[in-house]
Amino acid sequence: MKKMKMFRQSAAVLLACLLLFACLTPAFAAQESEMGYIIINNTGEDMADAIQAVIDANPNRTIFFPDGEYLLSHPVYTPAEPTKSVSLRLSEFAVLKAGNDWPAGEAVVQLGGKDPANNTHTNGSNYSFEGGIVDGSGVANGISVNSGRETAVRNVSIKNTVVGVHIMHGANNGSSDADITGVNIIGTGKTDSVGVLLEGFDNTLTNMRIGNVFTGVHVKSAGNILRNIHPLYYSDYTDYENSCGFLVELGNNWFDYCYSDQFGIGFRTTSNDASTFHDCFVYWYSANGGTHTAFKADKEFNSTVTNFKIGFNSDEVENVVLAVDTIGGDGTIENLDVSSSMADSKVYKAYLKDGTVFDRLVGFFALLFAHIVSLVK
Repeated sequence: MKKMKMFRQSAAVLLACLLLFACLTPAFAAQESEMGYIIINNTGEDMADAIQAVIDANPNRTIFFPDGEYLLSHPVYTPAEPTKSVSLRLSEFAVLKAGNDWPAGEAVVQLGGKDPANNTHTNGSNYSFEGGIVDGSGVANGISVNSGRETAVRNVSIKNTVVGVHIMHGANNGSSDADITGVNIIGTGKTDSVGVLLEGFDNTLTNMRIGNVFTGVHVKSAGNILRNIHPLYYSDYTDYENSCGFLVELGNNWFDYCYSDQFGIGFRTTSNDASTFHDCFVYWYSANGGTHTAFKADKEFNSTVTNFKIGFNSDEVENVVLAVDTIGGDGTIENLDVSSSMADSKVYKAYLKDGTVFDRLVGFFALLFAHIVSLVK
């Protein structure tokens, strides 16, 4: 009888230990759903290692996160190698949230952040991240595409991030071929806050809203298509005249119905390379800040701009349609929609494809005068 009692007590202690162990080891807290998804069951303090373990243990599976907050102390990495890749799916109110002691410059989720590969022929190359919320807690980047190709990011809300989406150089000679759509981004409002940073080539970005950033989209690569992208500036106006909706460092990029809202500079090119801007819109809803510049070419103006609409709000500030730092360039502006009475500088008239000879002369002398003034400064 005494041995039986001791056995029951030992069994009870063992059961309690197993239950406690299960509660403290969320790495194994996943199950398979009727749809075949792997479901993360736990939320709470520091799920980073637990989530990483589930990713590593389930190649070529979809991993689903139900509603709740998943706190992370370090990034979560998915493999680019097709035989190991996974897709991450979040319900609408599932939140992946960075901890306060976050490693500088790192994204919360790093797609293709391990086992890099350049392979579009093997099943599993088309991995993705979809849904939910990624919260950078004001210290982390949101989602990065580190390697691989055909990576998709869809219908995600990215909050409080230094850089919302960062697409790095891809595996195919720098080509990343990422597809980003339906993503909303809110930055930190600081001067280092960027909505989208494109370093990899040949990406497609569509239907995005970006707010509270200093730079809406920073393009450091070529071969990108951007359609219906709307960055909005509403920060504290620190260094406002250098804030920019679309900052473009290379050419051969295409912008269609892109809308720069309230930035000091709407669109800015920093090289002599040419890009195409079609049906784009620049607007200022207030007279806050300094000069309002719709398009700025740091060197020659060589881009093609068609159906460009500019909404200057006030004559209390200097309104500039086009600022060009270097005389020359064969860029053109066609079908411009702007109130000429609100435009202080007439440089843009030198590049009007449908302008008169008089318009071009006025523009040329305005450009020459601006160049002389810059040399004097």
